Amino acid sequence: MTKSNVYTRTGDRGTTSLVGGTRVAKDSPRLEAYGTVDELNSWLGLIALSRNIDDQDRRLIGSVQNRLFDIGSMLATEPDSKWQPQPLGPDAVAEIELAIDRLDAALPAHNRFILPGGCEDAARTHIARCVARRAERRIITLADQTDVDPAIISYINRLSDYLFVLARAINHNFGSDEIFWEKNC
Repeated sequence: MTKSNVYTRTGDRGTTSLVGGTRVAKDSPRLEAYGTVDELNSWLGLIALSRNIDDQDRRLIGSVQNRLFDIGSMLATEPDSKWQPQPLGPDAVAEIELAIDRLDAALPAHNRFILPGGCEDAARTHIARCVARRAERRIITLADQTDVDPAIISYINRLSDYLFVLARAINHNFGSDEIFWEKNC
């Protein structure tokens, strides 16, 4: 029997290796952080298939997916590892802020809480927003234990804002009404 490149059996007892080689539990805060970033990246892959987003947002999502992979490698690398990933540049957050401003300028103003929903693609985008918020919480938990580049937290925070505005834009482009929260309904 030949050994597969897909499975190694080294994680069968609930541990995995970080980039520096240290074995850690699969439910450690570090794994929770980069695992949630990976989950977010998967949701973005689904959102990128939407016919209700334009090519500019599709390209941005591709860029974000690559940056999320970079962030995952940063979170999976021990501070004392010989190999260290490149930090996020200052343009990473700025790229998302520009997209937020572009989308928001084309949307109707609102002063009410918006519930997730509308069309299916907007609902999926709201799920991704929630996963981004969870990723942010997991990264903050990790940052309480070890050094985490603050730019990562800013990036994930801004990404969740972008996903909120993108969900609104998808509904707007699709012609779906936004669903507003009704107090004591």
